Amino acid sequence: MKKIPVLDHADAWAALSVAREIIMKENKPLVIVIVDSHGEIMALFRHADAMLSSITVATNKAYTAARLRRPSVAVGQKSRSTTEGFDISSFGDPRVTGFGGGLPILYDGHVIGGVGVSGLAEAEDIAIAELAIGAIEASWSGTES
Repeated sequence: MKKIPVLDHADAWAALSVAREIIMKENKPLVIVIVDSHGEIMALFRHADAMLSSITVATNKAYTAARLRRPSVAVGQKSRSTTEGFDISSFGDPRVTGFGGGLPILYDGHVIGGVGVSGLAEAEDIAIAELAIGAIEASWSGTES
């Protein structure tokens, strides 16, 4: 039997806490979504001023990262490549997106979930997703991020 680690609510809370700190300190109108390894929502936090469309976009970024086991921006870059590209619709899944801000959550070589951030510039979305994953990893080791 194969044992696979799973994301739990404490992991999701660690990621949301980092996003909340950024929102409160810098007043960033963002949405952050944490999904399990199947891409299904475990937790979501939306700043009151975030665009409602950012909910769907952040969810799809996290879904893409978890299901395809790579950053969502990598999917977008590959789909736009004129030499090595592919039609993103080849996945046959309308939830797959190429917008940056979705990152897989890794534990012991396994993708156990994904983080998606939306509402800011792509580079900021990615940076906040990285901070959220750092917070999750810190919670595993018992240290603060």
